[in-house]
Amino acid sequence: MTKLTSILTTTAAVTAIAGPVLADGHAQKWDMPMAYSATNFHSENGVAFADCVREATGGAIDITVHPSGSLFKGADIKRAVQTGQVPIGERLLSGHQNENAIFGFDSVPFLATSYDDSAKLFDAARPKLAEILADQNLTLLYSVPWPPQGLYFKNEVNSVADMDGVKFRSYNNATARLAELSGMLPVTIEAAEISQAFATGVADSMISSGATGYDRKVWESLNYFYEVDAWLPYNHVMVNSDVWGDVSDDNKAAVTGCADTAAAAGLEASKAYTQFTLDGLREGGMTVGPASDTLVGELKEIGATMTTEWLEAAGADGTAIVDAFKAN
Repeated sequence: MTKLTSILTTTAAVTAIAGPVLADGHAQKWDMPMAYSATNFHSENGVAFADCVREATGGAIDITVHPSGSLFKGADIKRAVQTGQVPIGERLLSGHQNENAIFGFDSVPFLATSYDDSAKLFDAARPKLAEILADQNLTLLYSVPWPPQGLYFKNEVNSVADMDGVKFRSYNNATARLAELSGMLPVTIEAAEISQAFATGVADSMISSGATGYDRKVWESLNYFYEVDAWLPYNHVMVNSDVWGDVSDDNKAAVTGCADTAAAAGLEASKAYTQFTLDGLREGGMTVGPASDTLVGELKEIGATMTTEWLEAAGADGTAIVDAFKAN
């Protein structure tokens, strides 16, 4: 058991012991697909959440976590929960900006670049986000941010000109647009397919956290990680609203309590994982450090363009979110 797993499991166990033991007579078996590896902190946090729910409901709700896109690929998880193919799942909602621009609130470049600012932005966006999800038969349980996003490359990059023609792994509208504006070639690649994509030359770069690169051992194919702290995207755990409606009030309270614990534990794990994974990338042989002033300046110009585009797409709701964020 890793130190991180131990912390999360202990936190969940304390919450479960403190809560009531509840039972409805018949256990509900919930499969919970997740897109990332079993050792990723989001997945470990999901397992701790499942353990907490099982104990806090006296076994009335029994959640089985399926990491690494093993049950559904990341891009298919939201739809699977929405349509009732599975009761619960975790998804990076920014991957669904084509449905609603608000889903990309956490991927606006250089809007919220620290954990504190990210939390303020999420607080500003959550009511509208929950409302949109409710209209899609989804109930939001908890959300956890990734560490700040940095740039991975096979070859050294000191300016946007050095990116021209580079094959770039994209995972949402924001990453695809970043590639286009910097002259790179976006290629859609699921998290579970990253290692193979880099090993076979399908892609030579990406923007992601140190956590993703560490989990997928990208040092086997890539050589540079530049800390640009572009944004902190969130993973969201959602339950099908019809399924949720059939849960007793007592068990809803138990699940909600476990969700609050998971949100807090996941945030702390994300913070702890940041330096741990950057150190791991270095140990793997990668050059890790801040991007050049030239590159940062050029990326912020691209970010300004993308911010304008997002605000236009998100309309009054997007403007209200940004205004509320800046007011805090």
